[in-house]
This record gives sequence, structure tokens and C-alpha cells, in this order.
Amino acid sequence: MTRFGAKGDGVTDCTIAFARAVRACAHAGGGHVVVPAGRYLTGPIHLRGNVDLHVTADATIAFSQDPDHYLPAVFTRWEGTELYNYSPLIYAFEQHDIAVTGTGTLDGQADNAHWWPWKGNPDYGWQPGDPHQADARARLFAMAEQGVPVAQRVFGAGDYLRPSFVQPYRCRNVLVEGVTIVNSPMWEVHPVLSRNVLVRDVTVATHGPNNDGCNPESSKDVVIRGCTFDTGDDCIAVKSGRNADGRRVNVPSERILVEDCDFAAGHGGVTVGSEMSGGVRDVYARDLRLSSPDLDTALRFKTNSVRGGFIHDVHARDITVGTVAQAVITIDFYYEEGPGHGFNPDVTGITAENLTVAEAGRALNLRGYPDNPVGAIHLTNVDFLRTAQPSIVENVSGLELTDVYENGAPMEI
Repeated sequence: MTRFGAKGDGVTDCTIAFARAVRACAHAGGGHVVVPAGRYLTGPIHLRGNVDLHVTADATIAFSQDPDHYLPAVFTRWEGTELYNYSPLIYAFEQHDIAVTGTGTLDGQADNAHWWPWKGNPDYGWQPGDPHQADARARLFAMAEQGVPVAQRVFGAGDYLRPSFVQPYRCRNVLVEGVTIVNSPMWEVHPVLSRNVLVRDVTVATHGPNNDGCNPESSKDVVIRGCTFDTGDDCIAVKSGRNADGRRVNVPSERILVEDCDFAAGHGGVTVGSEMSGGVRDVYARDLRLSSPDLDTALRFKTNSVRGGFIHDVHARDITVGTVAQAVITIDFYYEEGPGHGFNPDVTGITAENLTVAEAGRALNLRGYPDNPVGAIHLTNVDFLRTAQPSIVENVSGLELTDVYENGAPMEI
């Protein structure tokens, strides 16, 4: 990087240096763009095919706090809806064989004075009279429902829709490895419509609004391995588009493997939804460790009759849960809009095996609709050692319990 004018003083704007280095590396046939020790201030970094952005151990890439630096708008997805918006901090569009590696740090520099107040929540620095995302968010969703072409959904300055951190869009052969991600504007690692994605040995530690750790969306053949998540929202959330726009694109997320990961704070450990209108199938989670009084749920499935879509064949095994504040396993058809909107979800084939839970608010929170119950759920060799409240099981057609215990006795529903 320093050969292209970058200075690791934390002050010099290195945006052009990053762009030149990535371009030179790509033109040479590919290789590594090496970020040496130092703190490098930059705007968005756009990767090209065959390029690895390698952040060395004592290096930090600090992303600009000025939203104008993330314009012009790029083709992206925001809460499951396609549009043109601020560039993600690290972005690639229709590229192949790309990587972000190393043991350095990616610092989004979001805080209660930058990016986070746009949520409109006083807990993140917003004050009455300050601008926030609500109007633009509603306008975007309305445009999607009305079938407005994506080319006309142009957002940016004055709309307050925060960008994701690392987003490969329509890419294949993607590696994100070793880095630590902090202070993100919104979702952290967000592969969209991508294939062959490996997220390995990544640490996510950021507690802003909608700070999900890793969100594979309409992507297939994704492995999330050896990562640590400490987040302000879901640690992992598998998605596939929202409502009418998700049904228009109609690409599921499938063949997702999550293994050997640690989870601390977050709304859910391994989550599916809520933007899952294109469907999710074949998710495997194993050898996981989850524990924090600030972790709400271990396995979370959230949908409703506006999202629709399907969740088929999600299998979890060999999981140790210390403390979760709410239910260990949640399947909730009443998330946000709830029933009565014409697109009932289809959820079936959920299994959990070899699951031990030290302490939880309750074991299960399973809520289908009377006319559309949750399908097959099978728990095997599960021990809920201590729960404070009884489970909620409503409108579930296929719940099977094999060697399941709660508070020292066989579990009864």
C-alpha cells in the first residue's frame, strides 16, 4: 500500500491509494494488496477479481465517517431490498476469487455521533429533531411493493440508509479470514447472491443498531467456521430478500454450514430471517458455544405472512449453551406484521441434537398459525438444565422429543 501513496498515520486520506493498489494488483493478474502496520484512513474499498486485501497484524483500516465519501451510489441490497445506495465499506460486484485476509482490524468508526443515529433510536445517539432512516426505509419498501424498477430506486444523501461493512454482491469464490471487525454502520459480513463463500477465524465485536455479524443472503455454498461473534443484533442471520422484492429475485440461501464458532451478545445466535422471502434450505450448525445474559436466543427463526418464503431442513448438533435471556429455540410466525397478509411461511424439518443448556428464560417458543402450523421439529438428546418459565408451543404439527430433559425431568409439552 505504501508504494501507492498510503500513509498509516490515521489522518492521510488513503482512498485513492487503495483504489490504485487494487487496480494494479488486478491488472497484474491478481495477488495480495498488503496493508502494513499503521492506521489507514480511507473511504470505500472496491475489490476486483483475483485480489486479496491483506491486513497485517498491526494494521487497521479506519473507514471515513463522512457519508459523502461512500457516493456515488452502488447497486446493493438494504434489509432485503435491491436499490442504489451508499457503497458498503468493502464492496465487490460481479467479481470472482476475492479475499479479505490477515489478522489486522477493520474499523468502521461508527458510533453514537456517526452512522448509528440514523437508526432513529435514542440509545444510539439520535435526538428528537435529528434526521433518521424511517421515511426513506418506508419509501424503499413501498417502491418494491409497487414494482418500481431497481434502476429508479436511487438513495443516498438525505436518506440515511446505512451501508453494510463487507459486501460481495453476485460474486463467487470469496474468502474473509482472520480479521477483526469493529464499529460497523450496519450488517458486517453480507454476501449477497454469491457462491462459494468461506468466512473463517473472523472476530466481530460491534454493538451498534442492526450490527448483525454474518448475513449470507440469497447465497449458496457458504461456510462460517471458527468465528467469534459479539454483536448488537443477530450473530448469524441467513436471509434471502424481503417481501415482494425477495419473491421477485426468488433466489434462496442454501447449503450453509456454521461450525466451531463462539457467540456472546446478540439477539440470536444462529438465526434465519426475517428477510427470507426467497427461502432458506439446508443449513447445518455444529460444534457451537453460545453464552451471554445479553444473548436472547440460541436458534431463532423469525418470519410472518408478509415475508412468506420457506425454511426447510435446518440441522443443529453438538451445541453448548451457557446462558440465554429468552427462549433457547424460537420459531415465531408473529414477528412484526404477523398473520393475515397472504404469504404464510412454510417452516419444517428443524432438528437439534446433542444440545446442552445451562440456563435460559424458557426452553422453547414455537408459534405457528392456526391455519398454517409449524411443521416437523425433532429434538434429540437435549438437556435444558434450568429454565425459569414454561415453554410456549402453539400450532405446531410435528414436534418430536427424544431424550429431552428440562429442570432435571423428562420434558413435557
